[in-house]
Amino acid sequence: MSPESRRGPNQAGNIVAIAADIAALILGLWILMYLLDANRGNDLVQFVHDAATWLAGWSHDLFTFHRAWARVVCGYGLAAVVYLFIGHAIANRMHKY
Repeated sequence: MSPESRRGPNQAGNIVAIAADIAALILGLWILMYLLDANRGNDLVQFVHDAATWLAGWSHDLFTFHRAWARVVCGYGLAAVVYLFIGHAIANRMHKY
C-alpha cells in the first residue's frame, strides 16, 4: 500500500500493530532477563517483570513444567505470540477499510 492510503482512519491499524509489537517486546525482554538471571533488585528489571506479568496475566502460570525456565519461556512466550498474531491480524483487517 502507498503511504497516502495509510493516512487517516487507517493509521489506527498502525497503532494496533505497534502496540502488539511493544507488548511482545516487553514479554521477550522479560524472558531474556529471566534466562540471563538479571538482578531483580534493579529498577528496570523490576519494571519489565511487572509489565510482563501484567501482560501475560492470563498465561504466565498456564503450564506446569518442572523447570522454572520452561514455565517462563512457554507462559510468557505464548502471550507474546498471541499478541503478535492477533494484533497484526487486527491491524491488517483495519488497513483493508
